[in-house]
Amino acid sequence: MVTAAGQLSATTVMMLPVMLFIEQPWSLPLPGGVTWGAVLSLALVCTAVAYVIYFRILASAGATNLLLVTFLIPVTAILLGALILDERLARIRFNPGRILRQRRSSRIRWA
Repeated sequence: MVTAAGQLSATTVMMLPVMLFIEQPWSLPLPGGVTWGAVLSLALVCTAVAYVIYFRILASAGATNLLLVTFLIPVTAILLGALILDERLARIRFNPGRILRQRRSSRIRWA
């Protein structure tokens, strides 16, 4: 977990000058308390809990099972978007699920 914290910290430091140049936050009004609370809850609760769960699965189930979970995240997100947010599903979005359902990778034809 120390490696993940280091990666996130280094990425934040590297992206800070780019963000300051592009967004120019000094020209925007200061956000309110609700906005700061939402940002902090997303950062501390959602992201931190997700990383803890991710690395616990890695420690208990191994890298292969964790990889399967990682592959299922986009498929789950697409299905939840269609069911909960009433998003329209394009035909192209079913390709990752089709690839995951293949039994042997030798049957997949890569372009």
